[in-house]
Amino acid sequence: MLPYLTMNPFGFPILSTVIFLPLVGVFFILFLKDGNKIKTTAFVAGLLTLGVSLMLFFNFNAGTPQFQFGERLAWIPAYNINYVLGVDGISIMLIVLTAMISPLCVLCSWKAIEKRVKEFMICILLMETAMIGVFCALDFILFYVFWEAMLIPMYLLIAVWGGPNKDYASLKFFIYTLFGSVFLLVAIIALYLTNGTFSIPEAMFKGYSFTFQIWVFLAFAIAFAIKVPMFPFHTWLPAAHTEAPTAGSVLLASILLKMGTYGFLRFCLPIVPLASFYFAPFMIVLSIVAIIYGGFVCLSQTDMKKLIAYSSVAHMGFVTLGIFTFTIYGFIGAMLQMLNHGITTGALFLMVGIIYERTHSRQIYDNAGLGKFMPAYVGFFGLFAVSSFAFPGTNSFVGELYVLISTFARSRTAGFFAAVGAVVAAAYMLKLLKQIVWGREDKRDIKDLNVREFVYLTPLAIFVIWVGLFPAPFVRVMETTLVRLFMQLNKLSQ
Repeated sequence: MLPYLTMNPFGFPILSTVIFLPLVGVFFILFLKDGNKIKTTAFVAGLLTLGVSLMLFFNFNAGTPQFQFGERLAWIPAYNINYVLGVDGISIMLIVLTAMISPLCVLCSWKAIEKRVKEFMICILLMETAMIGVFCALDFILFYVFWEAMLIPMYLLIAVWGGPNKDYASLKFFIYTLFGSVFLLVAIIALYLTNGTFSIPEAMFKGYSFTFQIWVFLAFAIAFAIKVPMFPFHTWLPAAHTEAPTAGSVLLASILLKMGTYGFLRFCLPIVPLASFYFAPFMIVLSIVAIIYGGFVCLSQTDMKKLIAYSSVAHMGFVTLGIFTFTIYGFIGAMLQMLNHGITTGALFLMVGIIYERTHSRQIYDNAGLGKFMPAYVGFFGLFAVSSFAFPGTNSFVGELYVLISTFARSRTAGFFAAVGAVVAAAYMLKLLKQIVWGREDKRDIKDLNVREFVYLTPLAIFVIWVGLFPAPFVRVMETTLVRLFMQLNKLSQ
């Protein structure tokens, strides 16, 4: 086994299992015709994948920064391309998050998707395989294959099952993402020509020339900034979120956006660290702009889904801000916010989907005053709303606090503007919460949450409270890997 890769303690290739188990579900679905059986099969495949991911999590050794559960097979020996998998403290939590969100997407689509159910569930499972593969791959070509593999099913989710402007939104998503992927491929080729290998760990901290690092960083940064999306590459996101079906919006918010910030942590910082230092002030400014801009745009929204979509621009701004402060608090805060945003914003999109199934409108006014009719609904909505603006005791507060501490340590000016963005977030979420709970007095016959909706909202609510009150287990998992990254970067900056 390679020196950066520890042996797999299981008697089977567990990473390959967690990646390709959803494809087993796809295989069985191909032979089914009954809609309920198709949904059940997709849900079971998602649960099994979640179970294997939890096996990974509970057997993960948080005391070592090495990649664990290693798998390696020769793939294309002539070009030194290998099938290499491994996970560390950065990727393990994102794998579990992906495995948890996917079966919830099946549940939330149980009644909402009535046409082409088989194709829809296949797209969900294909997305799950591609996203988990991105977080496990340790070979550039393998990573790129998974990175591109998620593009087609996500495009189809929007283009086939989306809203009235689905053609525009899906094409815009496809073009933006494909444009970024071209730059990602250019950076990968440049590194291969320099190193003679596509191994990701072997490309880290190699002492490349400053000019080379600058160009590779720019190529990486464009690809990852589009995926996050950072300002000014954010314009595809509101359209995609607004037109996508609920499950598509949840996958976008919870997982796909994290692939961009994961790329910054996995590639930019350890592979081109000097360029990352050089561009850090610029990235911090863009992050602050995203936080402020996203917040003020949210204040003017009348569509619930658009408001939550623009809030993602602001929330992901905190993630990139934490990364480019180059402090250990910033790294931990960024990782926590990646997880917290995936849970909280994904949950808010689920809440929009639930009410849309009842009122067939996403307008805030049409859905105002639900406190008397749907007490359970507004209870969940209130929890996720206060989590979204980082109320103390909720999950987002912990991550945002880490990011603000690291930002003030680097620049008081940047910290001030980030704090202003946090205040704006409280303003637009409290405004939305007030209107949804108490906005109207008219009588309406709207049913409260059913058992299925309780089932997929409860785990997310538990996570919000658990991380908010006891974040130590999650910090412990990622801390060793992030401390090593910080120490290696700190040596270069001295």
